[in-house]
Amino acid sequence: MKKQNVVLLILLANLFIAFLGIGLVIPVMPTLMNELHISGSVVGYMVAVFALSQLIVSPLAGRWADLYGRKKMIVIGLLIFSLSELLFGIGKILPVLFTSRALGGISAAFIMPAVTAFIADITTTETRSKALGYMSAAISTGFIVGPGIGGFLAGLGTRVPFFFAAGLALVAAIFSIMMLREPERQANANDENGKPGLSRIFAPMYFIAFIVIFLSSFGLASFESIFSLFVDHKFSFTPKDIAIIITGGGLLGAIAQVALFDRLTKYMGEIQLILFCLIFSAALVFMMTVVNTYMHVLFVTIIIFVGFDLIRPAVTSYLSKIAGDEQGFVGGMNSMFTSIGNIFGPILGGMLFDIHLDYPFYCAALFLVMGIILVLFWKPQPEKLSS
Repeated sequence: MKKQNVVLLILLANLFIAFLGIGLVIPVMPTLMNELHISGSVVGYMVAVFALSQLIVSPLAGRWADLYGRKKMIVIGLLIFSLSELLFGIGKILPVLFTSRALGGISAAFIMPAVTAFIADITTTETRSKALGYMSAAISTGFIVGPGIGGFLAGLGTRVPFFFAAGLALVAAIFSIMMLREPERQANANDENGKPGLSRIFAPMYFIAFIVIFLSSFGLASFESIFSLFVDHKFSFTPKDIAIIITGGGLLGAIAQVALFDRLTKYMGEIQLILFCLIFSAALVFMMTVVNTYMHVLFVTIIIFVGFDLIRPAVTSYLSKIAGDEQGFVGGMNSMFTSIGNIFGPILGGMLFDIHLDYPFYCAALFLVMGIILVLFWKPQPEKLSS
């Protein structure tokens, strides 16, 4: 059991490092906008190209993880990630920066399916749900803490955060080569899930959960990708101010996941917890357009991140309980709908930002309200046991 926990910790650390790549760019984006004379729409496209390349490559990478092994895919993904961050650090023109973000998405596509399969191989039915919840927490924490780390390191230079990430990923790849062993595959019935294909997305037991994943990912991506531009233009916040706010939200969200998530799900269940978090997140995203002091921005942003941090593991936990032998399918769809939200959230947010500073937050709040309406019609399904 101790050895399994060490392996799980290494896997989660690798996933966390990979998703730092999404967030690192955010606090330095106002400075890069000024250096390169780019618009908010271009910023949205730059953030979204990461998720687009991840979405395209993920199906292939999942098959390669089965053919060539989980460990190889994780290590290759970390090396690609290191290269992508190095490119962003030295890039001076837009094509290089876009190439960097595309490589970052490819690296995430290599790492995520392999980590998910690795976790399924080393866990039992009883422990898998909890491990998948930790995986979700590693993703969301990396996505949120990334801007904080990037903002602090930006004080040493605009490109420093990316050199730091490149070195960290290289160390993680070397560490994984030394410490990870290819797991024994567990026989399961997941292979039959390829027969129904994507039509299973519309199965009543899954459909609302998948749409909630998309709406919450869209809301978070739209909010976070534009947040630094919003407070820079509206309040003249510095990268350090942005880093403090986002890091505070990330830390409090991580604490909430560790200290409150199990208790809240046992007390009210996953669906009610998701509804509660969506309501608070929608109200607070809208409130961002009316607050006007540093402390108010700090308070509202921190609570928003706590809400988003509880939604993701709640949906993942619910799906893992009802999926039975479709754990692989459910994990893949979770990743796919998250990527779609991460693509369109920044794109639409960037376009709306160019029209008016507040419009991205109105849009994000509207999508969250749509999620609230869906959850009101969400009926829980009986739990299954996977073989």
